[in-house]
Amino acid sequence: MSERARKVLQDAMELPVPERAALAADLLASLDGEPDADVEAAWVSEIERRAREALADPDDDVAWEAVRAELHANPTAG
Repeated sequence: MSERARKVLQDAMELPVPERAALAADLLASLDGEPDADVEAAWVSEIERRAREALADPDDDVAWEAVRAELHANPTAG
C-alpha cells in the first residue's frame, strides 16, 4: 500500500462509523465501473415487487430464528 493510501486510510478511520460505511460503499461501487442501466432497472423492479408483496400481506413473514434453525438443521439447503 502506498504512503498516500495509508494516509487516506488513516484519515478515513477517524470518521464516524456511518461516514466510513458510506465511504466504503462508494469505494466498492467504484470497482464495478459504470452501472448497467438494464441491471439497475431490474433491481428496482424486483425491490418494488417485493415491497408491494410485503405490504399486501404483512402477516406472511417468517421469523429469523425459524429460518436460522432450519438452516442449521439442513446446512446444504442454503
